[in-house]
Amino acid sequence: MGKKPPLSFGRTTSRRRQPPKSQEASHAAAVNNSISAMVAASSKPKKKAGGARLWMRFDRFGQSELIECGKSTIINRVSIPARDLRILGPVFSHSSNILAREKAMVVNLEFIKAIVTAEEVLLLDPLRQEVLPFVDQLRQQLRHKSPFEVGEGGQMALQDSEMRVSTRGQWLPVPESAEGLQCELPFEFQVLEIALEFVCTFLDSSVADLERDAYPALDELARDVSTKNLEHVRSLKSNLTLLLARVQRVRDEIEHLLDYNEDMAHLYLTRKWIQSQQSEGLLGGSASNNMASTGSHLRRLGSSRGASFGDQDVEDLEMLLEAYFIQLDGTRNKILSVREYIDDTEDYVNIQLDNQRNELIQLQLTLTIALFAITMEILIVGVFSLNIPCPLFNVHGIFSIFVGALTAACVLLFLLVLGYARWKKLLGS
Repeated sequence: MGKKPPLSFGRTTSRRRQPPKSQEASHAAAVNNSISAMVAASSKPKKKAGGARLWMRFDRFGQSELIECGKSTIINRVSIPARDLRILGPVFSHSSNILAREKAMVVNLEFIKAIVTAEEVLLLDPLRQEVLPFVDQLRQQLRHKSPFEVGEGGQMALQDSEMRVSTRGQWLPVPESAEGLQCELPFEFQVLEIALEFVCTFLDSSVADLERDAYPALDELARDVSTKNLEHVRSLKSNLTLLLARVQRVRDEIEHLLDYNEDMAHLYLTRKWIQSQQSEGLLGGSASNNMASTGSHLRRLGSSRGASFGDQDVEDLEMLLEAYFIQLDGTRNKILSVREYIDDTEDYVNIQLDNQRNELIQLQLTLTIALFAITMEILIVGVFSLNIPCPLFNVHGIFSIFVGALTAACVLLFLLVLGYARWKKLLGS
């Protein structure tokens, strides 16, 4: 029964019992200094070891440390296959995955790339601009959600209970009542909930920005069809398509988990970890009555509200995923509403263009009719301009009468042809 291999990089932290406010302030200052130093160091050219990447490790209490690990160190630490690290790489940066492994959960949601176990979180590339807000949120919410505190020598203890059990040199927290156990999600689900909340909030904010830009631009296009407005709407439509694909990927991954209870059951890492401890006999032996009571509570924790792992009771995770699935579905519907508005605007613009085209065709037909009447007048004038003897040439004042009559005849011809075109509905009324 081997020990869990420790991380070979980074620093280890130990907390002593202090007043809560000063403790949080000092820790926050230390973490900020550490991040600032790491950012400054990362700006300088540095030759890394082969395959080494920057990670941030979080424990159950929100305590964090920056580490630089290679693939082999991570694989040995969390017991995942090497292909899962490729999923967290840049090749699959546009995919969304929540994968269950024997001792870990691989989370790849947008820019959040993490490996979650029953005891810790390993977050990849924590100093990226878009990841830093998630790092702060993860630290704060883990510290807020955790019902435990750290005592002397790094031992974990409940704030309201004295029951503790030592496992591999660490203190395993045991709730005093089953009710407290029911209202607290396992550690891995707390991390998953924070990640989903952050991603859903980010996507919803992106959709809100898109709506804020799209509706005025579409209304402007409906008023004035110009090249500038058309280019703006084209850019918005391209952004909408990309955003819809991002929301759809996360939504499809959650929907896949909801469709398969077995996949959700494998995500209960704390349950599996406790059952493995029991199967190895770590909680057996010379146990006192207090330890027997503790073991009973552990069995209740491992069974997740009275159901065994084999029964695949996934009610907690199912409720968690359904909540964010509904939120993502609402975000997707907002995007589809914007796309429908774009389609409606495009239809309206096409109708406007068709109407203008019809007006141009009518104008062209009117001019053609007028040209026909004028051509007839020119034809008659051309005939009389020939050097042909005609007695009308000798009549005094006949020119004005002839030209006036010819012009009146051409105007009458124009009106007749125009009336015929309107009768045949070739021209608008």
